Amino acid sequence: MGNTLGLAPMGTLPRRGPRREEPLPNPGSFDELHRLCKDVFPAQMEGVKLVVNKVLSSHFQVAHTVHMSALGLPGYHLHAAYAGDWQLSPTEVFPTVVGDMDSSGSLNAQVLLLLAERLRAKAVFQTQQAKFLTWQFDGEYRGDDYTATLTLGNPDLIGESVIMVAHFLQSITHRLVLGGELVYHRRPGEEGAILTLAGKYSAVHWVATLNVGSGGAHASYYHRANEQVQVGVEFEANTRLQDTTFSFGYHLTLPQANMVFRGLVDSNWCVGAVLEKKMPPLPVTLALGAFLNHWRNRFHCGFSITVG
Repeated sequence: MGNTLGLAPMGTLPRRGPRREEPLPNPGSFDELHRLCKDVFPAQMEGVKLVVNKVLSSHFQVAHTVHMSALGLPGYHLHAAYAGDWQLSPTEVFPTVVGDMDSSGSLNAQVLLLLAERLRAKAVFQTQQAKFLTWQFDGEYRGDDYTATLTLGNPDLIGESVIMVAHFLQSITHRLVLGGELVYHRRPGEEGAILTLAGKYSAVHWVATLNVGSGGAHASYYHRANEQVQVGVEFEANTRLQDTTFSFGYHLTLPQANMVFRGLVDSNWCVGAVLEKKMPPLPVTLALGAFLNHWRNRFHCGFSITVG
């Protein structure tokens, strides 16, 4: 009897090949675990600030900043940045040299180099007038699904003192990242190490991150409600200082009005907000911020103008 159902024999059915899974992504840097949540909160503002940005070429740009405050003396900062030709992503260009010098002669400098396709190096120097305060060297290796970083801070071979920080992040799934941080410090008469474990889970509209160790805990939750509204919740506990802080921040974008509004409320009875307004077609951005600490009865506000 023939195949009345019109079905092909089992031996002639095409076999479905094995499902090819997508490779796991690189988890990024350890320092960027809480970045999405922190970007929601407003930056502290106090006094009056004028910033003038000038692009000199496709590789070089400078910025002049004048800051006047009732809490200190007026200050001036000269910021210069050089970006090379090797661009790995919209936010990564190598080599990159950044420097910032104030009116007192203090300098903050940073150099980023791409030693190989997966190996990055960074050097950071900070001086106060003619005295070196900080020098730091970083080496970061980015694999297909992991990132390993080693940092040396203020190495002093003669004084036998150094701060060493090791980071490692591994993508377990497309959404889950696990890793840790080891901080080792040594100086005459003192030596110790602190281990911190970290985890990050990324969903479609939210990201949850947790760092926990002997030094304390740091947890954050970021949620993007829609294209205009973003919220963030942050919890920090420090065992050495016996201090715990809980913060809630929100980010509101009004594209039709060219405005961005950021606000925060924390457990120290502090509320604050910053309103940014762009003035097209002029390359000018105005910002107004106010912060009030009810517990300490302190209030400060700020206003800034950014040109360019």
